[in-house]
Amino acid sequence: MTTSPQRTGRAPAWTSYGVDAVRGALIGTAETVPGVSGGTVALVTRVYDTAITSAGHLITGAVRAVTDVPRGKGTARAATEFRSVAWRTVIPLLAGMAVALLVMARFMEGWVEDYPIQTRALFFGMVLASLWVPCSMASKAPRRDGSSSAWAWNDALIALVTGVVVYIVVSLPPGNVEATAPVIILSAAVAICALVLPGLSGSFLLLTIGLYQPTLGAVNDRDFGYLGLFALGAIIGLGSIVKLLQWLLEHRKRITLVVLTGLMAGSLRALWPWQNDDRDLLAPGENLGMAITLGLVGFAVVAVVLVVEARMTRAQERTTSA
Repeated sequence: MTTSPQRTGRAPAWTSYGVDAVRGALIGTAETVPGVSGGTVALVTRVYDTAITSAGHLITGAVRAVTDVPRGKGTARAATEFRSVAWRTVIPLLAGMAVALLVMARFMEGWVEDYPIQTRALFFGMVLASLWVPCSMASKAPRRDGSSSAWAWNDALIALVTGVVVYIVVSLPPGNVEATAPVIILSAAVAICALVLPGLSGSFLLLTIGLYQPTLGAVNDRDFGYLGLFALGAIIGLGSIVKLLQWLLEHRKRITLVVLTGLMAGSLRALWPWQNDDRDLLAPGENLGMAITLGLVGFAVVAVVLVVEARMTRAQERTTSA
């Protein structure tokens, strides 16, 4: 895992801000595509741990500020949590995500509707290649007894069960509900949880509920009433899951990564290029050649990113140890 510049105590190069902004843009773009998880992209680009840990500190700091200041305990505990946030990574990451969401929402709405087979094929290849990330990270993570080894049969079983559960969830047909305030808040809370869970797509869950098109429309039309309710639900969802994920990554990292591998594997079902409106899987047919080509392109793009990232990590480790 790439070390955050803030944690090394060294001033990062300006290029690192640009790299993190691009990472954020990729995450934001992924969140506009049903079936593709922003958490998956965060794992591939090696910012998942930093993002979850920082979000956990930010939430704890906000809670302590709200509870300590009225009781006259000051802001010391909140400030300690806020200082633990990797701001130099998080700020450009969030900026890139915000820009990508605003820009790509307008394009993705048309692409997903007009070219569903090609779009799903491209991202199927990307997610398939991305499976290497949590799988390899899990094999290097220590077990509860402190030892580390390749995947064991129980790891594979846990990943398999998780994958089957996710496969069933993403097989559910799309819904159609009225966009009332309670529905928007609850849907946003569920969708934002998917943002931080690789393999689960917030856009796909919104599509299942029936709020994907209304939400993209609200972004494109700048419907701040709708977006305000959505933001409230997102805050509630983040507060309920980020702290749990932070604890799991710090204390149960191996089993967490095994489960994330299963999540991503099961989610591939949602990206099978040929399926009808009720999400029944169909045999390969229309646009077969283009689908295969785009799937291979998606796989190759992620593979190249992983190779480049690995080389950058090794170079950084040599520089740090020198």
